[in-house]
Amino acid sequence: MAVTKDTIQAGDGKTYPKQGDKLTMHYHGTLASNGQKFDASRDRGRPFSFTIGVGQVIRGWDEGVMTMSLGEKSVLHITSDYGYGPRGAGGVIPPNADLDFEVELLRIN
Repeated sequence: MAVTKDTIQAGDGKTYPKQGDKLTMHYHGTLASNGQKFDASRDRGRPFSFTIGVGQVIRGWDEGVMTMSLGEKSVLHITSDYGYGPRGAGGVIPPNADLDFEVELLRIN
């Protein structure tokens, strides 16, 4: 299906990630069905870094975060086929769960 985005706070509007860039961001993940939190980078006291567009993260992040500009804070609504699909994840994300992630793009390297 897809990933959709609701912008909470606009970014700079000119600096966007490209495939292969290393990104640093904060995120807060919840189940779309009931709002139950399953993960948050701030709970660990440090942002999360990854390389975009190379399959290190779920498809919904690879596609959704590419539409964000530096400093932007948005909610990504991710259908299960762009998330963890029928396998779920880590015993906290059930199979075929739609997900919501509040994400803040802090750095693009």
